Amino acid sequence: MSDGAAVTAAIAEDDSLRDVAHAYKPLPIVRGLVWLVIGLIALKVLVVLAQNRNFGWGIVGEWLTEASILRGLWVTLWLGVVSMALGVVLGLFLAIGRMSKDVLISSLASVYIWFFRGTPLLVQLIFWYNLSYLFPEIVIGIPFGPTLASWNTNDVISPLTAAIGGLALNEAAYMAEVIRGGLLSVDHGQIEATQAFGMSPFRALLRVILPQAMRAIVPPTGNQFISMMKSTSLVSVIAMADLLYSVQAVYNRTFEIIPMLLVAVFYYLVITSLLNVGQGFIERYYGRGERDAAGPAKAAQAPEG
Repeated sequence: MSDGAAVTAAIAEDDSLRDVAHAYKPLPIVRGLVWLVIGLIALKVLVVLAQNRNFGWGIVGEWLTEASILRGLWVTLWLGVVSMALGVVLGLFLAIGRMSKDVLISSLASVYIWFFRGTPLLVQLIFWYNLSYLFPEIVIGIPFGPTLASWNTNDVISPLTAAIGGLALNEAAYMAEVIRGGLLSVDHGQIEATQAFGMSPFRALLRVILPQAMRAIVPPTGNQFISMMKSTSLVSVIAMADLLYSVQAVYNRTFEIIPMLLVAVFYYLVITSLLNVGQGFIERYYGRGERDAAGPAKAAQAPEG
């Protein structure tokens, strides 16, 4: 085939590929109509919500800045943060134990994860809150020997400790699997390299393995944190004065159930939206290495002009 014929064939093939690429592209007028319909539906929904007096938007606005509601919001925020932090720390140890070659440690970690992931969080919270029915006293001592210290269970297990303990212990089981998956995503050659340099397992984990695993750990951890903030609403059943409990205390007096629930919905949406934004920044931070590596690779693959 001559050079001219080859060029002509290449141009024809390029044109056919271009036609195929645009063959399934919807017409601009169709896309415009779809967006118009979606916009009209959304506008109609907003109008219906705004004009429906049963929502009590005026009552919602009045209670958004009420002191009791803001105190409940603060309890929800710090309860979620503290429980998540404890869950992450305990989950890290559980993940390491789950990956341990020691059969006893691995089995204990597996049983913990199995139990706390297999039972509902609400049941766990109620169980911890009513622990005094099973054990009136919490005792520390030598097995079959003398007692070193003891406390009344009702004095130790308050709504606060039951809420933090229940949320943290449950979250640790989920975070253990998240962290374990992230650690397993690190190439085994990195582990062999740390051993070749004589690094201790703990130092290798902190300096080499964990930083590389963060790209796989951060996204699901962000999702778990958002889920944790919503799960704090369950502590209202054990009389913990969080956001939902504060809202319930108000509508039990005023019988304005829907407006007060909308107050809680508003603040939960604000919290989760801010966490979504923060998660996006953190994911971009830990993904910058892949983007930097992708830039030179694309440049190398680009055809010369």
